[in-house]
Amino acid sequence: MTPSTTVRVSGVGKVFQVAGGSRVDALVDIDLDIAKGEFVSLIGPSGCGKSTLLRLIADLIQPTGGTVTVNGKSAHQARLDQDYGMAFQQSGLFEWRSVERNIELPLELKGWDKARRRARSREMLELVKLTDFATHMPWQLSGGMQQRVAIARALAAHPELLLMDEPFGALDEMTREHMQAELLRICADTGTTVVFVTHSIPEAVYLADRVVVMSPRPGRITGVVDVGLGRDRTELTREATAFFERVTEVREALRGGDIGAGAQGIIDR
Repeated sequence: MTPSTTVRVSGVGKVFQVAGGSRVDALVDIDLDIAKGEFVSLIGPSGCGKSTLLRLIADLIQPTGGTVTVNGKSAHQARLDQDYGMAFQQSGLFEWRSVERNIELPLELKGWDKARRRARSREMLELVKLTDFATHMPWQLSGGMQQRVAIARALAAHPELLLMDEPFGALDEMTREHMQAELLRICADTGTTVVFVTHSIPEAVYLADRVVVMSPRPGRITGVVDVGLGRDRTELTREATAFFERVTEVREALRGGDIGAGAQGIIDR
């Protein structure tokens, strides 16, 4: 692993044992390197193993074969060292804790003193533009605001890696597009590496530097589309010819078609 590589997945497979002694091959021969500061979207049909791959990187489950390293160490050690933050489709906020105290939770677990926790919480609230809502309870916020708090909490302990599993899937379209723009702004400000699971092709393309395309189960990486839209993305990006070309490229890759000049095939079927 080079110093610029944050995540390396090498020859990873995952088999789940189910009732009756049968087995489900969820992932087969996954190879993927993710560079420091890169934004990578994972996309594929339901059940292809996108979330399974994310959880393997997070060491929430272990691979049946192959290796996963994060920041040059095992995924297990990276979890113990809290090298990453996670955000899911549901914000997962604790209803009995205020917004600022939700953000402080991972810092409490790391043993930060109260003054330092409070200062970092206020810093993160400023980052996600929710400074005026520090003392609010989660139920007093909209769904989009709750997701911003969840992102702030995930980033509070300065992780180099952010793992996101369809964090905007439950939001309406307008809020979802706003949150996509906010996420890009936050990542630009922090330099965080992101692995992002989504079912939305336009979302995958708008956010990512690369879109990793996965096959139906057993999940394989069948191609990687290099988005090439630059980092300064705005609403005008969604109307650009290059954006529609990349969306078409990802769609064709999902259908099993040839990947064009903006993409790289990395594993044979």
